[in-house]
Amino acid sequence: AVLDKPDDTPVTIADREAEAAMRAEIARAYPAHGIVGEEYGAERPEAEYVWFLDPIDGTKSFIAGLPLFGTLIGLARRGAPILGIIDHPALNERWIGMRGRQTQFNGAPVHCRPCAHIQDAQLFSTDPELFSGGEREAFRRVRAASKRVRYGADCYAYGLVASGFADLVVESDLDATDFMALAPVIDGAGGALRDWSGAALTPTSTGQVIAVGDQ
Repeated sequence: AVLDKPDDTPVTIADREAEAAMRAEIARAYPAHGIVGEEYGAERPEAEYVWFLDPIDGTKSFIAGLPLFGTLIGLARRGAPILGIIDHPALNERWIGMRGRQTQFNGAPVHCRPCAHIQDAQLFSTDPELFSGGEREAFRRVRAASKRVRYGADCYAYGLVASGFADLVVESDLDATDFMALAPVIDGAGGALRDWSGAALTPTSTGQVIAVGDQ
């Protein structure tokens, strides 16, 4: 079943039941930890350790039958991301990033690729229509400078940066449940995930995000 949220974005029964299952597992194993979820909000967000859950990142893709939708699971300690998982169940593909360790893809280490100049870069973004106001012009300049641009990959694009198939992802209006899982994956592969000013991401960041494979 597909329902509409108050902001007119879709949500499915799968979104809600998947998040409920993850929250139950976390509560059972780590009862003192906080949880912030896309569908059911925040519990103990002031805790030392807080999990960030997006059960289906790319719900529109999921509804349409596109297999690029994924599950995002992030863990932060005192607001700093330390663990991230990008899981694509329809593709049987999973990236795991942990602070201080090499990012793994299905159990094997992966690395971002070198790309010193933006004119050589493969750029991804979910949808250019998601940018508003001055953001749209800023993205247009990056798009014009890049070598190739692709849209619609959802969180899969960040895995492609970590594995060395893409160089840039530029997005806006993301929630903490969208980006907290991504930072350890990108950083652990040698890249960087930052806000548009270059600052490290925290749960209160604006949601303007850039992932780069070559810092």
